[in-house]
Amino acid sequence: MSTTADPLATLASLPGVADSVDSVRKSVDRVYGHRIMRRRSNEVTSEAALRGARASAALAGAEWALEEVRRRSDFGVEGEPRTVGAALRLTAEAGQLLSVWRQSPLRVLARLHLVAAGGGAQQESVGRPRLAGEPVDEPLVELALPDADEVAGRLDGLARLLLAGSEAPAPVVAAVVHGELLALRPFGSYNGLVARAAERIVLVGGGLDPKSVCPAEVGHAEQDRAAYVAALEGYVSGTPAGMAAWIAHCGRSVELGARESTAVCEAMQRGAA
Repeated sequence: MSTTADPLATLASLPGVADSVDSVRKSVDRVYGHRIMRRRSNEVTSEAALRGARASAALAGAEWALEEVRRRSDFGVEGEPRTVGAALRLTAEAGQLLSVWRQSPLRVLARLHLVAAGGGAQQESVGRPRLAGEPVDEPLVELALPDADEVAGRLDGLARLLLAGSEAPAPVVAAVVHGELLALRPFGSYNGLVARAAERIVLVGGGLDPKSVCPAEVGHAEQDRAAYVAALEGYVSGTPAGMAAWIAHCGRSVELGARESTAVCEAMQRGAA
């Protein structure tokens, strides 16, 4: 990243990023302008949360149909059910943490990991960044793993960057938070789920999607895992082209999430949902 006073704003000025941000805003505006949003926005938010959680779990290896997520309740069972349960809990929790995020992003990340892990991890390692020698279970991302000292330093840098504030638009900030957490994998488990929940918090708290009706997780899943990892590699490279490609990928994911919720609104309007 740039060493200027506002490195996030510098990223926002990369070629193609402004066009991506503009496209995202137009997609989000279309959802918010739908007549259903004037009287049934809470229902749209609930449906977006469910679909976002399902998509995030799919990216973590638990690829369930939406109706299966609706009907199942055995989310404490080891394996895929626990992953889906973690995604559902995180989506529900994310909306409660906006005020805390503005004061202490690291505290929120710790809380998100606690919520995700539930009873599924060793208690002493839950809710804190991993220590030297501790393993990481992250099946999707196989990039080189930063050591514990680098993780601590970069998490601190990310927190300071967020607390300092930025003129960068929310899609750019959200993409950087998401990318940094996936690159670092700071926890022993559930890093992808936590990173995507943090992205959601930034998009909501940054004012782009205040009702949380544009689930970026849906878009990430729709673009498929291979594209997701390839875009992340661009972020990890640190090159301007790679960073811009990751930001655009995340922006496209928000657009696809907005399209999903537009379809939900249309179905509600027809009386089919």
